[in-house]
Amino acid sequence: MIEIRDLEVAYDQDIALKELNMSVPAHSTCAVIGSSGCGKTTLLYALAGLVRPQSGSIVIQDEAANGIRKSTGLVLQDYGLLPWKTVRENLAFPLKARGFGAVETNERVGAMLEELGLESLGHRLPGELSGGQKQRVAIGRTLVLEPDVLLMDEASSALDAMTKEMIQNLVLRLHRERRFTLVLVTHNIEEAVFLGQRILVMSGGRVQEQIENPYFGEVDFRDHPSFFEMCLKIRRRLYDQA
Repeated sequence: MIEIRDLEVAYDQDIALKELNMSVPAHSTCAVIGSSGCGKTTLLYALAGLVRPQSGSIVIQDEAANGIRKSTGLVLQDYGLLPWKTVRENLAFPLKARGFGAVETNERVGAMLEELGLESLGHRLPGELSGGQKQRVAIGRTLVLEPDVLLMDEASSALDAMTKEMIQNLVLRLHRERRFTLVLVTHNIEEAVFLGQRILVMSGGRVQEQIENPYFGEVDFRDHPSFFEMCLKIRRRLYDQA
């Protein structure tokens, strides 16, 4: 479980988060949506331990989060892949950095390549991959460490519509299989509704509204009228906060 209480983050004189409160149950998903500059990326970086709050508390799995947490994974908007390393080497890099031995590293990397359908791409460099392939590698590089919390920052924003949906389907499948707690920030309403079991609408550095998504996880959710009804509901909330 993630619990945030009265969180405040400022950059010099600019306040990014103001007395922010939120909670995310263990093994659930939470989508954070809001206009540019509302503080959603700062919130994600605070959860990742990359930004130090001025005040307030972050508790993850019943422990105060102070700095970077080993069991928290982060997938960045720009993929963050090392361009001079192959797909296989990119997946192996965090394992080697954590001191895993060669045998276990090879086993984990091989299993991840298979799970993500990347077996034939292991020898390629990131520059030889499509956007969707790069995103799968970025997700795999994070999940190879088996985190219990996964943070995603606008993870499909640079992808075309069909590839975006394929990545969203992949994230949903991985969440079901691996049972990690997922927090994603997005500006895309459809993505928030598809992946958010709980949807938080942010404005002015605060969570202004929390909306439960009763249809989360339904098969072919995107084809149901309830999906469009939820999208319309979120859109109205965003306009209200604009």
